[in-house]
Order: sequence, then structure tokens, then C-alpha cells
Amino acid sequence: MGNGDVGNGVCSSESVDGSRDVWSCKFSDSASADHLVVMVNGILGSVTDWKFAAEQFVKSLPDKVFVHCSERNVSKSTLDGVDVMGDRLAEEVLEVIQRKPNVNKISFIAHSVGGLVARYTIGKLYRPPKIKTVEDSSANECDKNSKGTIVGLEAMNFITVATPHLGSRGHRQVPFLFGVPLFEKAASCVIHLIFRRTGRHLFLTDTDNGKPPLLKRMIEDHDDCYFMSALQLFKRRVVYSNVGYDHIVGWRTSSIRRNVELPKWVGTVDEKYPHVVYEERCKGYNEQSEATSVEDKIEEELVIGLSRLSWEKVDVSFHRIRQRFAAHSVIQVKDKIAHIEGADVICHMIDHFLT
Repeated sequence: MGNGDVGNGVCSSESVDGSRDVWSCKFSDSASADHLVVMVNGILGSVTDWKFAAEQFVKSLPDKVFVHCSERNVSKSTLDGVDVMGDRLAEEVLEVIQRKPNVNKISFIAHSVGGLVARYTIGKLYRPPKIKTVEDSSANECDKNSKGTIVGLEAMNFITVATPHLGSRGHRQVPFLFGVPLFEKAASCVIHLIFRRTGRHLFLTDTDNGKPPLLKRMIEDHDDCYFMSALQLFKRRVVYSNVGYDHIVGWRTSSIRRNVELPKWVGTVDEKYPHVVYEERCKGYNEQSEATSVEDKIEEELVIGLSRLSWEKVDVSFHRIRQRFAAHSVIQVKDKIAHIEGADVICHMIDHFLT
């Protein structure tokens, strides 16, 4: 066991498979916590990337949640591909649930590529509605059986932070390429040499066995993975996005928007959250693609596919802070000292979290 002081409260982390990654409040009745929060790191990340957020969650919701910071996909293993990482995370979640028999709710909070991994994982963990039987006579039993679950648990929050939902291929989706078509085309050709299968998935260049790119498959229920059925189960789907200075993941891809849909913002929405500059609740809707160019076709399909569900979109700006060029990490508070300016974003998550 290891302890860490958080403000005026004390949190503890339990050892799971040799790592310190399951967080609960030391002085609360841990047996009463029935809500598992799974936090997933991004590419080349580590189990400590969400440490600050995990501590804040269990301090604020001591008898409600316990937090598991994923450990299976860290460092170079994050280059193995979204699907491989998703399978590993699914196994990890099942193991955690076995150790916590009182859990009945589940939420995911994921950073960067981890958001895509989490979307794949829930597709694997989805369990369809049970067939009603004569024994299911009570209203509660009928309600349980009428809905699918995430491996038997009630799906609560699915939150992504600076996640490239539309991929990273072209059209300023990776800001450090400066929107130069030559650079973006070259990146698509060599990305697999740097980020291996994960790079192929991000740049939509994967064609495993003649199948469509994985991100395109993930906007439908595909084979034995119920990607959209699982995503639809969650009471809340939330995307936190950097409006600027994130040189890894662009605003459009992380907020699931087209260029013309990017909002104009003036200043802070609430003084309590100084870096939250825009909030929007988007209802799900169906529409037909009007994309005409080959380059825009898949991205447009991804926008349309994901927009069939409702989303809460929270736009964040660190344009006035000294560490603004590290916005991709600040929004997560990857390092408690260097990235503490993002603490209000974590506070925003907690204040809007369903328990």
C-alpha cells in the first residue's frame, strides 16, 4: 500500500499486479463505493499520468468512486495499435471488477489516443439486453433486462480529453505539421515507422485484410465489437478539447466538429473554471454525407457516425499561461507541478460527474 496526501484529505492506492493504480479514500467506507472510474493514458504514457486527477476524484467523491489508472498500455506498448491496446484494457477492467464485487457502475476518462482505446474496449465489454423471462416480473428486473450493459455494469460517464476521434490525417488535425499538405502527406507515409500500428490507425492507413480503417469500423457495431451500442449506453458522453496550442491533437478532431462548426468564444464561461471557454450540449442526429473530395470522405463519415449520439463538448484554452505550448499535457495535469494550470478542468469533470 502507498499513501498520498491530497489537500486536506488522504488517499490511498492499492497494489494491483505490482503497480499502484487503484485509488480510494483512506478514511471513507470503501465498501460503499460502487462506481468504478477507469482512467486511460495516451500514447507513450504511464500509469502516473492520471495520478493528480485520480486523487482529486477520490477526495471529492470519497464514498462514491474508486479509480483505476490503467497499467497495461504504457510506454512503447502504446504503439501496438488501438485494437491490441483495447483488448488488453478490456482484460484489465474485467480483472479489476473481479476484485471489486460491489461495483455496479462504470465510467471511463481517457486522454489522447487513450480515448480511442477506451472506445474500442467498451465495444468488447458490451453485453446485449437479456431476453425477458417469466421470472423477470418485477419492474426493476424488467428495466435491467431491457438495456445492455458494460460487462454487467451500468454505463455512466464516457469522457475523453484531447482525443483524435476523427483521426490525425491531414487538414490540420496534427497542428505541428502547420497544415502544409506536403508535410501531412509525408507524415501519412512514414508515421508507421515512428508510431507503428497505432500510427496507422491514427492516420487511417490501416487496411487489415482489406477491411476499412479501424476508426471507420468503430462508428458501427462491427463483427463481435458493439462499438456504437456500447457508447450509446453511457448517460453522458463528454469531449474536452484544446482550442489552441495543442500541437499533437487539433481542436476539430478532439471536439468531433467540422471547421464551420467550431464555435467563436470570448472568454471564461465560469470564474470557477478559468480555462473553460465554451460549453455545448449537442443532440444526436442523423444526416447524409455531402463530402465530395476523396480527402474529406472518411473524416466526414466519422463526424456523421459519432454525431448520431449526443455529446457534451467542453472547449478549453490555456492561451494566457506560460505553459500554453504544453496544452496537450496541461489539460490532463500530467505533472502536478508543471501542469497545475489544468486543475480547473479536472474540477469541472468532477463537478459534472454523475454518481
